[in-house]
Amino acid sequence: MKKHEIAAMSKQELVDSIRELEDRLADLKFYKVIEPPQNPMVFRNSRRDIAKMKTRLRQLEMQKGSEA
Repeated sequence: MKKHEIAAMSKQELVDSIRELEDRLADLKFYKVIEPPQNPMVFRNSRRDIAKMKTRLRQLEMQKGSEA
C-alpha cells in the first residue's frame, strides 16, 4: 500500500486492515511449510504494510491526545 492510501483511511479502517493483514500473514507462514510460496516478497511486503498502518494509527492517537 502507498502512504497516501494509508493516510486516507479512518482509524477503524486501519484496525480492520491490520487485523486482516496479520491473519493473511499467519496463513502464509502456515502454508510456507507445506509448499514454498510463488513470490517470497509477499512476506516482506505484508510486514511493511502492517508497520506502516500501525505507525499511522499511532500518529492518529497522538494527535487525538494532544487535542484533548
